[in-house]
Amino acid sequence: MIQPSSLVIEDGSPRGRATVAGHADPDAPSTPVEVDAAVVLLGASVTAITHPLLYVKLLIQLGHEPLPPAVGTTMFGRRVLYLPGFFSYAKYIVKVDGKLGLFRGLTPRIVSSTISTVFRGKIKQMEFLSEKDEPQNSLRKVVRGTSHEMIFQCFSRLATHPFHVISVRCMAQFVGREAKYSGVFGCIVKIFKEEGLTGFYIGFVPHLLGEVLFLWCCNLLAHFINTYAVDDSFSQASAIRGYTKFVMGITVSVLTYPFTLVADIMAINNCGLAAGLPPQSPIFKSWLHCWNYLSTKGQLHRGSSFFFRRAPINLLPSIED
Repeated sequence: MIQPSSLVIEDGSPRGRATVAGHADPDAPSTPVEVDAAVVLLGASVTAITHPLLYVKLLIQLGHEPLPPAVGTTMFGRRVLYLPGFFSYAKYIVKVDGKLGLFRGLTPRIVSSTISTVFRGKIKQMEFLSEKDEPQNSLRKVVRGTSHEMIFQCFSRLATHPFHVISVRCMAQFVGREAKYSGVFGCIVKIFKEEGLTGFYIGFVPHLLGEVLFLWCCNLLAHFINTYAVDDSFSQASAIRGYTKFVMGITVSVLTYPFTLVADIMAINNCGLAAGLPPQSPIFKSWLHCWNYLSTKGQLHRGSSFFFRRAPINLLPSIED
C-alpha cells in the first residue's frame, strides 16, 4: 500500500510531477518547462532538417548560379532555358564542400529558431487568454489578438535578426569561397568591430515590414472569409475554417516574399564578401534602392521557387545555338 509520505512533489509546487517511491508517475501531466523544452527541441530539429532547403534558396536569392541552364520545353512545346533545381544545386554544394557543407550557417539559425519558439509560446498564451473575453467570430478579437501577436513578433525579430544576419553571411561565403565568418561568437565580434551595432540590423526594416504585413493580411483575410464566405449550414464548415488561415498564409506569402528577398540581400550588402560586392551584386545605399533595382530587373521573386526556374531573358537567344 502506498503511504502518503512516499508521494513527493519534485519541484515543490502544485504543478510538479508526483513520484511514487522515487519514480515519476507516467499519468501525471507534463510541467510547462518540460513542454517548452520539447517544443524548442522539435523546432531545432525541424530547422536542422530544412536547413539545406533554405541554404540553396539563399544562394539563389543572391543570384549565384554556378551551374549552366539546360534547354527544356513547356507544356505547350515551347523551348526555354531552365536553371538547375534544388537537387542539382544541392549535389553541387556536396561536390564542393561535402555533405556537411549543406549545413553551413546552421548554428545561428538554431539560436534564432529557439528564440522565436519562446516568443511564439508567449503569443499562444495571449491568444488563449483573449479567447475568453471575446466571441469566437468577433472582429475586435481578431484585431486585438493580431495586435498582441505583432508586438511579440517585433520583439522576436529584434532579438533574432542579428543571428539571421550571421547565418546569411556564413552561407553567402560559399559564393566567394571565403572564411571570414566562423562561429557565432567570432561572427558577433567581427561584425561589431567592423560595422558596430547597426551591422547586426542590416535588412531589419524590410524583414519586419514583411512579417507585419503578412500577419495582418493573413489574419484579417481568414476572418472575413470564415465569417462571410463560409456558410454555417454547410456540414464541413468547421473543417474549412480550420484550413482557411493556412491557405491564406500561402497566398499572402507570395505577396510579401519581396520583403524577405530584399532583407536577405541587404544582410550581405557591402560586408566584404564577394556575394555582396560587384560584379556579383551592386552596392545598395538602402533597402529601397535594392527593391527598385530588383524591380527594374524583374527579379523581385528571385529564389521563390526551387523547380522549373526560368533563366533570365538575356540567356534565351543561346537556345538557338
